[in-house]
Amino acid sequence: MSATTPLRVVAVSAGLSLPSSTRLLADRLAAATRERLAADQDRGVEVQVVELRDLAVDIANHLVSGFPSAGLREAIEAVTEADGLIAVTPVFTASYSGLFKSFFDLIDPTALTGKPVAIAATGGTPRHSLVLEHALRPLFAYLRAVTVPTSVYAASEDWGSSGDEYTEGLPSRIRRAGGELASAILGRTVSGASRATGLDDGEDAIVPFEQQLAALRPN
Repeated sequence: MSATTPLRVVAVSAGLSLPSSTRLLADRLAAATRERLAADQDRGVEVQVVELRDLAVDIANHLVSGFPSAGLREAIEAVTEADGLIAVTPVFTASYSGLFKSFFDLIDPTALTGKPVAIAATGGTPRHSLVLEHALRPLFAYLRAVTVPTSVYAASEDWGSSGDEYTEGLPSRIRRAGGELASAILGRTVSGASRATGLDDGEDAIVPFEQQLAALRPN
């Protein structure tokens, strides 16, 4: 890739409502990633948001017919050709939404190999926050993508919250995940894999991006 070619960050939002907290979270993660990329290197940064709500009928038709519409084909190409991916879903029945899963079912299983991905979800209650670890992270592990250490869950009460001395607020988690995704896109180390947040906010644990990628390769 040319040194003058802009870096491409694609955010996939599976929100259904309008306005959507899922889309809002996708936008904020994309902005945090763009900000860090712009600060860390000289190339331009392009951000594209794929709204799955607008492609719902096309996704259903493709699952039945096997032929994508032009718009759906463009969305799939944007995701598979991106330098970094942000994937955000609302929580339905303690998992990702059917629309979110249906879209990624259309992605070739090898098309995201080694691609840096930040995962996030929205829900009405904090009780569903583990959906990121028991549903989204395994999905992208199957697709052989490299998910950054920090995942972001936003419950209704998180919006407008700054957190307290024991927990990071939503803006802080967004900045952290965006920074990790930017580092992974640039092939640098990704920090925060085993960091426990508390009163003593010490140095981050460092997990080399190459080590994460090596873990995906078959023995």
